[in-house]
Amino acid sequence: MRRRDMLALLGGVAVEGVLRFPSANAQQTATPVIGFLGSESSDLWISRLIAFRQGLNEAGYAEGRNVAIEYRWAEGHNERLPALAADLVRQRVSVLVVLGGTASVLAAKAATNTVPIVFRIAVDPVEAGLVASLNRPGGNVTGVTTMGADLGSKQLEMLHELVPAAKVMALLINPTNPSIAQVQSREVPAAALKLGLQLHVLNASAEHDFDPVFSDLNKLGAGGLVIGADTFLNARSEQLATLAVRHSIPTISPYRQFTKAGGLMSYGANIAAASLQAAAYTGRILKGEKPADLPILQPTVFELTINVSSGKALGLAVPPTLLSRADEVIE
Repeated sequence: MRRRDMLALLGGVAVEGVLRFPSANAQQTATPVIGFLGSESSDLWISRLIAFRQGLNEAGYAEGRNVAIEYRWAEGHNERLPALAADLVRQRVSVLVVLGGTASVLAAKAATNTVPIVFRIAVDPVEAGLVASLNRPGGNVTGVTTMGADLGSKQLEMLHELVPAAKVMALLINPTNPSIAQVQSREVPAAALKLGLQLHVLNASAEHDFDPVFSDLNKLGAGGLVIGADTFLNARSEQLATLAVRHSIPTISPYRQFTKAGGLMSYGANIAAASLQAAAYTGRILKGEKPADLPILQPTVFELTINVSSGKALGLAVPPTLLSRADEVIE
């Protein structure tokens, strides 16, 4: 779907640095207000917003009719999240929603221990210290985990299957999202050791880091790149896919958005489906349920998507063993 078509689906609302809906002050007192904390900008999260609004509608809530939404966007700057979360809490929102970025959830949790928080994250929320357990979260936090941070080892295996002659690989992480970066910096090198591969861990936390990263990949002789599970990196799938083809680097990401943008492979849970689930939980909380009683939802399916056109551009023939396991093949 083209970006302008997705914008139309957002109901004709202008998307510029902030997606604006009727302010809480303009609503009647009885109208609940959802505080939405985003680590990126609205135009980079269109698919999540569409899915979330759809889920709210299915739960019986329509923006501007019986619910208001206050949006705050960090524009890719995680250091802004604590102030934005605190601002939403001051607005006395009924529930705080975070559809990506563990740093965002941690900022929301630090801002309040009373306002319900619903998240969609890529890490184990117990290990991240967000909830007491998956079945009974306790406290004021619940949501959906897509477990993307734990998939780096499997993604490396798939990349190795695609380019078995390559002995040097790389992992790209965002150091400003340490809860994910630490997990992947620990697990992916261990997987590389078992596969007999040399692995280099590279960092990117701003767009100007991308060109030096791909330059380094060529200098290191890397035969493939695993892109870490991070909202900053996911939001820039088009740039990363273009650079991967330009520098002839076979690359895999946790996000289907990457392959749709021209990247080679992706393996992970469906983010739009998880956003729908987060919206369903938001609706249940607005109707009176407590986050402490709502178990953390986990993915039951991980999707493998392969872009064979990008493979051809890289001079690669995707092995039949990989193609046969693909959930989607983009020609």
